[in-house]
Amino acid sequence: MTRLLASSTFRLAALYLGLFSLSAALLFGFIYLSTAGFAQHQTDEIIETEIDALAEQFNQQGMVGLVRALDRRSASARATRGLYLLTDANFKPLVGNLSRWPDEEPDADGWVTFALQYADEASGDFGRARIFRLRGPLHLLVGRDIREQKAFEALMLDSLIWGAAITFALALAGGTLMSRAMLRRVDAINDTSREIIAGDFSRRVPVSGSGDEFDRLAGNLNAMLDQIERLMAGMKQVTSNIAHDLRTPLNRLRGRLEQALIGNPDPDAYREALAGSIEEADNLLKTFAALLNIAQAEAGATRERFAAVDLAALIRDVADLYDPLAEERGLTLKVDAPAASPVQGDRHLLFQAVANLLDNAIKFTAAANAPDKSIAIRLDQASPGVDIVVQDHGPGIPLDQRTRVLDPFVRLEDSRSEPGNGLGLSLAAAVAQLHGGTLALDDNRPGLRATLSLPVGPAG
Repeated sequence: MTRLLASSTFRLAALYLGLFSLSAALLFGFIYLSTAGFAQHQTDEIIETEIDALAEQFNQQGMVGLVRALDRRSASARATRGLYLLTDANFKPLVGNLSRWPDEEPDADGWVTFALQYADEASGDFGRARIFRLRGPLHLLVGRDIREQKAFEALMLDSLIWGAAITFALALAGGTLMSRAMLRRVDAINDTSREIIAGDFSRRVPVSGSGDEFDRLAGNLNAMLDQIERLMAGMKQVTSNIAHDLRTPLNRLRGRLEQALIGNPDPDAYREALAGSIEEADNLLKTFAALLNIAQAEAGATRERFAAVDLAALIRDVADLYDPLAEERGLTLKVDAPAASPVQGDRHLLFQAVANLLDNAIKFTAAANAPDKSIAIRLDQASPGVDIVVQDHGPGIPLDQRTRVLDPFVRLEDSRSEPGNGLGLSLAAAVAQLHGGTLALDDNRPGLRATLSLPVGPAG
């Protein structure tokens, strides 16, 4: 109960309860005042009608006619609930069905509500009347017994009070039940969070299946936890791959330097060892540069450098850079880069991504010794963006491996004899994601067709 009272859901329910109770009280008060006012207005109209009738008798027959009319009406007052009293200057009753003149003071218009006391009995009820002073020392009171009106008002007031009390009790009970239900859902999220903090990353927030806001929140949290778990697993895999793939070049680097130290002093041997060491160091630096580019692309750290990029010119620049390498390996590089809509992006990263795709195509086509020695790179205007397509005639990538090769340091068995660090496709995929695009790997029959799709306009 203490947790329930301290919860924000209960406080919110209490706030709504207060607002609802205030609204109900104002509504019930308006109903009561409107009903009571209508009943009093109706009583006042009946009294005014009585007064008009008596005034007509007084005008036609004088005081004698007025006394006779009062006497007749007093005799039938039990049925009509009328109140009549004519007194002298000292308020001594002369004619009527009241035993005394009211003690209550009338308002400016002569209206007064007073405790009743009939001439023949005492009563705890009330009457409403209008008071006149006639010519001479006489006073006249004309009114009605309003005991039924008062009883109706009391009954209605009791009903409204009980209705308000029942409404408040039901609202309080409903708010408590709603708060407890919401608190259970929140506790489920808190319990799951504590278990995850304790190290159980397999736990997920339970979903009730109702499709409400808590279910949507739980679904989003579970999706986030799945993504975090995938990222952590990927980080562990990348760390393992880095340790495995960097150990070999570091060992080679150490071996070259150690061999130069323990061998006979020979300037040519030292020069050769230093040259090999520099080459190994350059390869390590390239690996770390590729890792840095992937990290920057995945984190979106270069978005502030985005500008309009002419992909046709970029493709021609990449082709000019790799054309000598393709020619050296006996390959033909075909370029088709018509003018297309510019994209918003980081030209350096886009250049690196396309260069990686073209470098892989040249490397594996040359190693496969395929009959078709051509490699094609083209730019296609697609809707709603543009596609950079690189096609080769190498060994290709099996269908079940095309998602896996996009992870860092992943190299298939057939490609381990080729130089490289397994980061080229990972960088291309990260750059595509940074620019709101995708990297798709398909079969070129034979070979591989890599398609880098980019949206035109601001990156996603």
